[in-house]
Amino acid sequence: MYVVPIDGVVDLGLAPFVERTLTEAAAERAAAVVLEINTFGGRVDAAVLIRDALLRTPVRTIAFVNKRAISAGALIALATTTIAMAEGGTLGAATPVAMGAPGGPAQPVEEKTVSYMRKEFRATAEARKRPPLLAEAMVDADVEVPGLSDKGKLLTLTTDEALEHKIADVRADTLEAMLTATDLGGAEVRRIPQTWAETLVRVLTHPVFSSILLAIGMLGLIIEVQTPGIGLPGGVGLVCLGLFFWGHWLVALAGWEELLLMATGLALLVVEIFVTPGFGLAGLLGIGALLGGLGLSVVGAGATWDVILRAGGRVAASLLLALVGAVVMLRALPRLPFGHRLVLEQELTAQAGYASAPESDRRWVGKRGTTVSPLRPAGIAEFDGERVDVVSEGVFIDAGQSIDVLRVDGNRIVVRHAPHDNTGGSHGGT
Repeated sequence: MYVVPIDGVVDLGLAPFVERTLTEAAAERAAAVVLEINTFGGRVDAAVLIRDALLRTPVRTIAFVNKRAISAGALIALATTTIAMAEGGTLGAATPVAMGAPGGPAQPVEEKTVSYMRKEFRATAEARKRPPLLAEAMVDADVEVPGLSDKGKLLTLTTDEALEHKIADVRADTLEAMLTATDLGGAEVRRIPQTWAETLVRVLTHPVFSSILLAIGMLGLIIEVQTPGIGLPGGVGLVCLGLFFWGHWLVALAGWEELLLMATGLALLVVEIFVTPGFGLAGLLGIGALLGGLGLSVVGAGATWDVILRAGGRVAASLLLALVGAVVMLRALPRLPFGHRLVLEQELTAQAGYASAPESDRRWVGKRGTTVSPLRPAGIAEFDGERVDVVSEGVFIDAGQSIDVLRVDGNRIVVRHAPHDNTGGSHGGT
């Protein structure tokens, strides 16, 4: 017989581990697969994947609840052939919630999601010949069970209650006692460890770590765009986003649709930045496609529009966090020890042959004069009886027009057509 630990958070990386163990146990004609459960729950979609695998396997499955199977853990336990509970164990409290803002509490979900999970629990209980009303009461507070839970309260069963109401089958405080109680005392016990790949996938798809990967990935790309040529932030950003999508790809959350949306969003943003500068339709569509691709990559089975919108909100919050982090880092970068190497501190001194605009040219700033020759856009103008080479701001100005000196750029005296000039026509004056 095989023993699989269901400990800590039920995440998407756990599903392929359980499925692999069930497949291997079936191939080896094992007597049973024991799920040693001690969890407060986790992702609903991960629990649904494990539930489906448990219902279709030909191998006998046993849930050893030691000490608790709460929320997603309750659905997994109900899907097994036999439930054994240790003294002081609990099982139930499985209402679905949506993750709130980073650091904030979980939020209630809409009725469609509650209805879906209520039926999942009921169907699972019916498949294993357990009381379906008790299973529904674990999910929906509106389901009342006389003597166990009042209306408005979720059902959570203790070991004694679960045994009395035929949810659990046997009581056992240790694995050895559970094996004896289920007629498996003489079976060879094989504890199945996770492979390094399964462990890595569980880490990459963990809600907290995947959010960190997403934020760092976007932060790196933003810094790379703002400081082109460095390479390191962009490389780190691409690696983090690659790990994010790879982990979610392996657990069948991210597919070709999400990758296509992501690529389309990035392409539209590139067009907006380099082809049609400004902020228009391409930029809005690009941001929408990017958020859509990332949001759909973190939702799974049973997701309603409410869940999808909340996922999009979490992704938008991660992007906002990345933007704030980018602003802070770009301001702090020149002050950091390694940042000094990225800042040009070379002085362009007069001794080295560099010079600013001559003082003789600066005296014309703000002066009004008259064009002697047409400016196309360079030409000659007269100021206080002195002829000076000038250049317009890119427009043509006829001879004999009044002009004002805007500024001096190096050795260029930049002028524009004087406002309220009544001396004659011009070509393109401002």
